[in-house]
Amino acid sequence: MTTADYRRALETAIREYEALGRQRQDIDTRLAEVAQTIGSLSRLCGLVPTVPMGLTDACRLAIRGAGVTVTPAEVRDRLRSFGFDLSKYSNDLGAIHTILKRLNEAGELRLVARGPGKPAYIWNRPPRALALGPDIAAFIRESGHTHLPGDEPAPARRESRKKTARTPK
Repeated sequence: MTTADYRRALETAIREYEALGRQRQDIDTRLAEVAQTIGSLSRLCGLVPTVPMGLTDACRLAIRGAGVTVTPAEVRDRLRSFGFDLSKYSNDLGAIHTILKRLNEAGELRLVARGPGKPAYIWNRPPRALALGPDIAAFIRESGHTHLPGDEPAPARRESRKKTARTPK
């Protein structure tokens, strides 16, 4: 194979990678929509809907399906709409705030400032390969691809607070 053949193969691989990332995003959105539909239809049928997942995964699902920035209160409303049981939390909104902050620190969410004391979050883009050298990045730019890792601004993250041991009440 020649260098030109390798370049064509690289370009094909990059296109496929980007297409698969878009498909993943579409599938995640559709999963969240279907979960919400199941919860709504279950209630209409007189069933008590429950979602067999933890609060962190439920928050991920609620935000992925939103497609827009959401506040912690909107996340709580979305969780209730697809049947997630929040009754076991004495402060459900506090628990949601904590999870959203942790997901933001992990890079899964992006914090969008809406004013003082009004955090909102949006699902961060799907992960992309970050091990691209300068030669590959130049090739991608020359090929007309505009979605390069590192080209988008880094997600806003809050400084994490030092965790302290808590004593039981």
